[in-house]
Amino acid sequence: MSSPGALPLYLQISELLIRDIAAGRLIDGERLPPEREMAAGLGIAVGTLRQALQALAAKGLVERKQGSGNYIRAKADPSSVYALLRIELLSGGGLPTAQVLSVDRLAKDPKLPAFGTSAEGHRIRRLRFLSGVMAAVEEIWLDGALAERIAPEDLSESLYFYYRQRLNLWITRAEDRVGLGPLPNWAPSEFPHAPGTPLPMITRIARGQDGQSAEASFTWYDPDRVAYVARLK
Repeated sequence: MSSPGALPLYLQISELLIRDIAAGRLIDGERLPPEREMAAGLGIAVGTLRQALQALAAKGLVERKQGSGNYIRAKADPSSVYALLRIELLSGGGLPTAQVLSVDRLAKDPKLPAFGTSAEGHRIRRLRFLSGVMAAVEEIWLDGALAERIAPEDLSESLYFYYRQRLNLWITRAEDRVGLGPLPNWAPSEFPHAPGTPLPMITRIARGQDGQSAEASFTWYDPDRVAYVARLK
């Protein structure tokens, strides 16, 4: 689970469990396996698991009962680094990771939706995985006014986490439009569909804490492996 730009391991585990709660794979009141057994199943140290469980307890998603165990306390829309990520494995959930393909500062393409204030943007292209399953290709445009340069090696698995930590930008809301679009010709050859194949495509405009649009993005996902899921309160 470790790679350049990866979230801390305990946070990866807590995010994986949060997405399982959101998907209904872990239900309210469910008792988790004993910590040593659970840690062994995840291939991590018990101390790392306990950090993850403590993070979940702080969010009110786990109740830790001395001498009894750890119990899920489900919420309809749990707080998560990936709260705005709407694609999941067909079975639900999945730990998000990403492989950066390129990062370039360019003049904004006139075909882009209107966002930000600069005439330039940072174009980030990535492969998206869910629990190791190749799920989607992404093209993200961040307004050039928010950073002079973005180094690929500095990017986190979660761009929104990177924005918070490095740019003081908090994405607080987003508008998604889901349709069909041809897979772009820059998609890597290992992606399970050929360029030009019509795939479900998410077009997103994301807004920061000031309410201003900061990012436009496009995600082409593999419908044989993942689905777009929006949970309503």
